[in-house]
Amino acid sequence: MIDIDQIRSDTPATSRLAYLHNAGAALMPTSVVSAMKQHIDLESEIGGYAAADREAGRLDAVYGSVARLLNAAPDEIALVENATVAWQMAFYSLPFRKGDRILTAEAEYAANYVAFLQVAKRTGATVEVVPSDASGELDIGALERMIDERVKLIAITWVPTNGGLVNPAAAVGKIARAHGVPYLLDACQAVGQMAVDVEALGCDMLSATGRKFLRGPRGTGFLYVRRATLQRLEPPMIDHFGAPWVSRDEYRLRDDARRFETWENNYAARLGLGAAVDYALEIGISPIEQRCRMLAGRLRSGLAALPGITIRDLGRAPGAIVSFTLDGHDADAIVASAAAAGITIGASDPSSTRIDAELRSLPHVVRASPHYYNTDAEIDRLIGHVASLAPR
Repeated sequence: MIDIDQIRSDTPATSRLAYLHNAGAALMPTSVVSAMKQHIDLESEIGGYAAADREAGRLDAVYGSVARLLNAAPDEIALVENATVAWQMAFYSLPFRKGDRILTAEAEYAANYVAFLQVAKRTGATVEVVPSDASGELDIGALERMIDERVKLIAITWVPTNGGLVNPAAAVGKIARAHGVPYLLDACQAVGQMAVDVEALGCDMLSATGRKFLRGPRGTGFLYVRRATLQRLEPPMIDHFGAPWVSRDEYRLRDDARRFETWENNYAARLGLGAAVDYALEIGISPIEQRCRMLAGRLRSGLAALPGITIRDLGRAPGAIVSFTLDGHDADAIVASAAAAGITIGASDPSSTRIDAELRSLPHVVRASPHYYNTDAEIDRLIGHVASLAPR
């Protein structure tokens, strides 16, 4: 069971506001903040290089923590500045040529999709969207029918930025493995709120951030690359850390996933990331997922009962992102009024998931994303606030 009192004690801001914006950037536990502050203090006392040398063991342990979180091996993990960099390093390492096909989902995130478009423009590859089924999830049968020898990548977002959707990532992995197609999974909104097992998922590459449901600092992310896939990938950009200069005319890529890293890093933030992963693992991902789903379900059903509310979520088992609109009210205005009442939520623009938004004629939507440190009372507080705005 989750010790909610202890967790809220570890999260001081919960005493003064109802924070329901975890799909944007969650509140960090005190252990994460302390790990970062201690390293910054050490750098100020002995210098950045000496501090990194002294903390080398703890810094290296971050790879092991992330690996445990994903059921991976430490040599399959690269630590990078954010999820977008992680995703880009994997995607741009793949070779494409005219006629190659990239398959993605309707709710794909904008940062990923524009990269697809750029590669298509450069190479002549095509980007094709797998349709969704009646529930709004990626249609597994349709994906299977779209596979042929020209498909060179399946790349989807597991939990999109809005809509509550949880795509069938493991089922996609089974198809990708059966046909030998590389599979890149954006797990940015999944890591920290649900179990992430790369073996069960069957993905070859996975990208994620520290700042969202994992409760780590901004400016942190990581990339998983399956060992068998790693040796076939050359990063689109390298330096002498990822690819040591071994002779005047030769460099040699590292054997592990750190070939995707560069030499200079924010070591304080890395230690914060490691502390966030360890904190989540100590609580347990399974109870975290159960509580997140419970709180999101309470919020979703409470809002749905209000007049003028339209829940904009999809999927058979929605996650901890609750998207909605209120007749006659702009999303940003609702966010601002909630903030004035001590409730932190967010909003999502249609351009962030343009294909899905256009298919469903989505406006700017309110996005509330509870986490395990939230309480029933905070959920009800948001429902009550929205009720005060709803037409009577």
